[in-house]
Amino acid sequence: MGKRIHIMGASGSGTSTLARAMATALATQAFDTDDFYWYPSDPPFRDKRPAAERLVMMNALFVPRADWILAGSFAGWGDPIIPRLTHVVFLSLPSGARLARLRARERRRYGRAIEPGGAQSRAFQSFLDWAMSYDDPQFTGRSRRVHDLWLKELECPVIRLDARLPIETLTAQALGALDQTRADA
Repeated sequence: MGKRIHIMGASGSGTSTLARAMATALATQAFDTDDFYWYPSDPPFRDKRPAAERLVMMNALFVPRADWILAGSFAGWGDPIIPRLTHVVFLSLPSGARLARLRARERRRYGRAIEPGGAQSRAFQSFLDWAMSYDDPQFTGRSRRVHDLWLKELECPVIRLDARLPIETLTAQALGALDQTRADA
């Protein structure tokens, strides 16, 4: 039986990293919602695709397949994909650790710290402000509250993991939980 796994959590929690590691271990492909959500641009993450267009692309590339892993979040726009899911992995990470990861990721992407006062710096600060709103129960965007409500509605198993652990440990825990849910079925 195929595995169609959605890995989600706050920005900086490691969803893409875990998706790649699990895809390698399971000999399948990993995809990221950002690749469907945003039109390619420079700088990136500026222009959103309409939800219907995202879903058409996802259905053309992977949704009908027996096995795949999707990192990111499609809560609020990807409901037609929900019945295809066999598992959801939810990663939790304290906001301070997420902030440090996001800053380190930006340095890796651009090879230096973002210059204060520049356009990239303002855009990155805006992104950080948005990402750090995840734990605010009043925030209406991609948030812990929105994710928790969405997860409660799912019929497939939800695997909750602490993203502070090393990627090798997280991967082993996720794979072990997949095996356990299959044994319980």
